[in-house]
Amino acid sequence: MAEGEEKNGIIDSMPLFAKELIAGGVTGGIAKTAVAPLERIKILFQTRRDEFKRIGLVGSINKIGKTEGLMGFYRGNGASVARIVPYAALHYMAYEEYRRWIIFGFPDTTRGPLLDLVAGSFAGGTAVLFTYPLDLVRTKLAYQVVGSAKAQVKSIPVEQIIYRGITDCFSRTYRESGFRGLYRGVAPSLYGIFPYAGLKFYFYEEMKRHVPAEHKKDISLKLVCGSVAGLLGQTLTYPLDVVRRQMQVERLYSAVKEETRRGTMQTLFKIAREEGWKQLFSGLSINYLKVVPSVAIGFTVYDIMKLHLRVPPREEPEAEAVTTQKRKVFT
Repeated sequence: MAEGEEKNGIIDSMPLFAKELIAGGVTGGIAKTAVAPLERIKILFQTRRDEFKRIGLVGSINKIGKTEGLMGFYRGNGASVARIVPYAALHYMAYEEYRRWIIFGFPDTTRGPLLDLVAGSFAGGTAVLFTYPLDLVRTKLAYQVVGSAKAQVKSIPVEQIIYRGITDCFSRTYRESGFRGLYRGVAPSLYGIFPYAGLKFYFYEEMKRHVPAEHKKDISLKLVCGSVAGLLGQTLTYPLDVVRRQMQVERLYSAVKEETRRGTMQTLFKIAREEGWKQLFSGLSINYLKVVPSVAIGFTVYDIMKLHLRVPPREEPEAEAVTTQKRKVFT
């Protein structure tokens, strides 16, 4: 009994932004780990490892299983989770904060999808800027395919592995390209995350508004809303994700010098010109399999975490912010 009261006391004493950070971090870790195997295959498809694109999804699963075993499906997932926990924590918390700041600064702002679109877009950009180097490291580690002495499959021999872990990848990238190297490909990430993050929150919150009051807490409906939100948002911004991945691993399959590497639009047009526009959607079918459960799990876990952490409904702090602002105006 005393333990429960002490726990409740700790939760109640936490500031609102801290609760949102914790809820977002837990959400990101659970959702990302759940779809890690599909994320690994998607990255291999995107970065033009022809042996994977040719054999398709099932063949790729069999190949990774034979050459790297079960843990091969989670190669790079350590960096991914290390990135996604702070990323998701910042993303969800920043979304709530931006939403409140907009309402506080502009009390007459209409509560609706446009507000969610703007707050979600800026939250996504903020989270990317703070966590991008970890995404770069995750991609480089996932790109490597370690060979197996038992399987006759084309891959990287163990003695030729470029990066041997998260720390090694960080240090090598920094030594070779400096601080700029850690942000290689950040431009298409920002171009993509602004519309994607905004649209994701826009679609999710808009669909939730149409759910009858008696079903607001229904987990299955939250999953459906999250699935559709992720599906629509990802489809509209996917080509920029392909460009970002190729820019991140360019050095691993090309001898191009740092100063002659292409920018975002150059890379996009090069892919379309040399490989066809379909390459800009390479791995999209796998991404659907990944994004639908990932976003659905993410939004659902976030809502559940907010309930457990006793985060007040948005209407309460928002109404308080508007009331405070009006008092300042009239005094």
